[in-house]
Amino acid sequence: MTSLQTYSRRIPDRLVRAGAGRRCLHLAALVSAALSAGAGGAAPSDATVHPLLTRDLIGLSGKEVVMETVVYAPGGKSPPHRHNAQVFVYGLEGSVRMQVQGSPEVTLGPGGTFYEGPEDVHVVSENASQTQPAKFLVVMVKDKAAHTAARQPPAPAR
Repeated sequence: MTSLQTYSRRIPDRLVRAGAGRRCLHLAALVSAALSAGAGGAAPSDATVHPLLTRDLIGLSGKEVVMETVVYAPGGKSPPHRHNAQVFVYGLEGSVRMQVQGSPEVTLGPGGTFYEGPEDVHVVSENASQTQPAKFLVVMVKDKAAHTAARQPPAPAR
């Protein structure tokens, strides 16, 4: 039994969206495809995404929350992208370097946090270690119709 099925059984049926498990799997496939699809010769993402939860937000019509964990193998990274969502990151294991365009790069360890706005381009997302994996929790608040991730070409050098 998956964690989504276990969770769904603990809440009243009236609050469980029909087909939530399938939507979660489809979301995972879309995120994986968006992060790994080659664009302009860019390297695919090294991220392994594990979907945990997708739920409509009560009182916020048309909005949903998506929760997932992301694991980078040693030296793993993702190419520049944006999430079309408010993204909250919480470090679980190892350390990751994160940066959105126009802001300084930060390194997160366990318990570290990071935020991305819907228009931010995530230019650095990588494991800070060449020898240890890194794992972090991602919570996204987004429009239900918005894609979760989109590749972005690097900004021109100034």
